[in-house]
Amino acid sequence: MSENNKGLIHIYCGDGKGKTTAAAGLSIRAAGNGIDVIFCQFMKGRKSGEIDILKNIKNITVLRCDEDFGFYWNMSEETKNKAKECYSSLFKEAVLLTEQKEKCLVVFDEVTYALDYGFVDKNEFKSFIENRHFATEIVVTGRNPDDYIKEKADYITEMVKIKHPFDKGIAAREGIEY
Repeated sequence: MSENNKGLIHIYCGDGKGKTTAAAGLSIRAAGNGIDVIFCQFMKGRKSGEIDILKNIKNITVLRCDEDFGFYWNMSEETKNKAKECYSSLFKEAVLLTEQKEKCLVVFDEVTYALDYGFVDKNEFKSFIENRHFATEIVVTGRNPDDYIKEKADYITEMVKIKHPFDKGIAAREGIEY
């Protein structure tokens, strides 16, 4: 296979808004071009407009937990264990699905947190990156990706918050932030 067919690695990171939205946009573009997409979302369980619409697109498979575990710092040990079980399982399911495809785009939305909190095994994630099919394109989103992921990335886009309504006490709004 030529280098033009090689699956590359994208990172959308930073403290700014738009990481998941960018990954969703790329997913729509890929699906519109006949590429199968696996959109695997970690650390988010509440209703989300982009997830709802992605579920309705023919070539896109969405994987996420049915339960919203909340913010890590508010989780009990029992909740952390449940989250780990769910997110670890999601990751393994995404890997299995990619192995069934000759070419696909796999999005690991908010996986940087799941890796940092030990909800997804870092060595398993590295093994997936190293051993994936040649044409599997990977998207990683979240804050502070570790050095290994940054080293392997072909694209790194950092979303920088300059100003955000949350700073003025305005909560996330349906249709805009979720």
